[in-house]
Amino acid sequence: MTGHQPAHHPPQRVGVVAESLPGETRVAATPSTVRLLLGLGYEVVVEPGAGAASGFGDEAYAEAGASPGEAWAADVVLKVNAPTDEEIARLRAGTTLVALVAPAQRPELLEALAARDVTVLALDAVPRISRAQSMDVLSSMANIAGYRAVIEAAHVFGRFFTGQVTAAGKVPPAKVLVAGAGVAGLAAIGAASSLGAIVRATDPRPEVADQVRSLGGEYLAVDVAQEESTDGYARATSADYDRAAARLYHEQARDVDVVVTTALIPGRPAPRLVTAADVAAMRPGSVIVDMAAAQGGNVEGTVPGRSVVTDNGVTVIGYTDLAARLPAQASQLFGTNLANLLRLLTPGKDGRLVIDFDDVVQRTVTVVRAGTVTWPPPPVTVSAAPPSTAPEAASPAAPVGAKPSGITPAGRFGLIGLGMLATFLLVAFAPAQLAENFTVFALSVVIGYYVIGKVHHSLHTPLMSVTNAISGIVVIGALVQIGHEGTLVTVLSSVAILLTSVNIFGGFAVTRRMLSMFSRGESR
Repeated sequence: MTGHQPAHHPPQRVGVVAESLPGETRVAATPSTVRLLLGLGYEVVVEPGAGAASGFGDEAYAEAGASPGEAWAADVVLKVNAPTDEEIARLRAGTTLVALVAPAQRPELLEALAARDVTVLALDAVPRISRAQSMDVLSSMANIAGYRAVIEAAHVFGRFFTGQVTAAGKVPPAKVLVAGAGVAGLAAIGAASSLGAIVRATDPRPEVADQVRSLGGEYLAVDVAQEESTDGYARATSADYDRAAARLYHEQARDVDVVVTTALIPGRPAPRLVTAADVAAMRPGSVIVDMAAAQGGNVEGTVPGRSVVTDNGVTVIGYTDLAARLPAQASQLFGTNLANLLRLLTPGKDGRLVIDFDDVVQRTVTVVRAGTVTWPPPPVTVSAAPPSTAPEAASPAAPVGAKPSGITPAGRFGLIGLGMLATFLLVAFAPAQLAENFTVFALSVVIGYYVIGKVHHSLHTPLMSVTNAISGIVVIGALVQIGHEGTLVTVLSSVAILLTSVNIFGGFAVTRRMLSMFSRGESR
């Protein structure tokens, strides 16, 4: 009698199909991400020519281990854009489709897919939680689009972004305004700042101010209270905020050279941020890149998919394929996000896709399950970073019996008075040379304080190390005194020489090490 043997299921096939949307250059898997899928136990079939527009030939997929064939007949179909009616008809029952399907905007598409008795995983429904960041296709594509938006603007602008002083004259830096400091906005801020532009940014979430500053931008606050986001996405703004923001945009439009708008609200048309009057107030030759053009646009006069020039010479770019304009990079990031999602759905690494509705990520991305529409999912709460509060607001009253912290105003003035009195007595009764030396010392302290205070904090370490090396000049005094007849003076001079030598060589060593962090290696 033989024991019962568990049934062995062959691995499922993953199909990578070619995109049919005109102008689409991305592909859902690259040769390197195909290897990741094979490592999960799947068989991979790639439709011939699927990666041609991204620069990935069929030979590269074959070398990675994929097979050419009918990808639409696979158990799991990977795609970038939502399928057309003809492509839906090619899906067989029981197939799992993974793609961008915009479930909130296209309920009729979900019904059509459900009628085919398939399961659909929407890549644009990944929740904004830490655990799902590696699968967040929207963030990856927004990052690329934000960078590309600045490149497109710089190309059309026709002048330097960075300021220059040349023998032929002075060139002022370009001024760039970024509306929205999400993933795309931060990418645009970083790109424009790296090109040398003066960058300003605005966003209804005050907690992003530090992120804007860290990328070299200036945060323009709209002093109107806003409700915090609980799902990681932007919320609709209030009427008071819209009015205050409109005044800000109009003022900035008259001053800046480039405007990049990135404002989108999931499930709703893009909010109108820049009006025709704002565009008319901009100088001739200015550029606007409306990254929300596909959802109606943030700018009045935007034409989706096109670049138009207004009567006053302002170029309004409404390209809807910004991420696809970097096809190889976009496909690589897209494919990696998709592979990370399949890794979550393949716990046994046996080439078998399993969906667990108890997992918040899997439940959220599953919009159709075995022919049943499961959208919308239960809400996922994401805690937004709270805005910074003033110290006095954080602790309105000290606990009973607690000692007061800091110095009272009366005590502060008393200490200042004592210091002034001590200085007067020292100058009045000390030898003339000591008074002169003390005056130089006091002035050096004041000058040093203000000089150091104006230096960016990221440069404090190399600055202080050089300062230490320079301050080691006191070794000269020690060398002069080391030949003194007194034993005590000789000993003190020797100690001074030793310590200041450490200060000098250590200061320059630290400086050299800090500067080497910003140098490119020879192997790069």
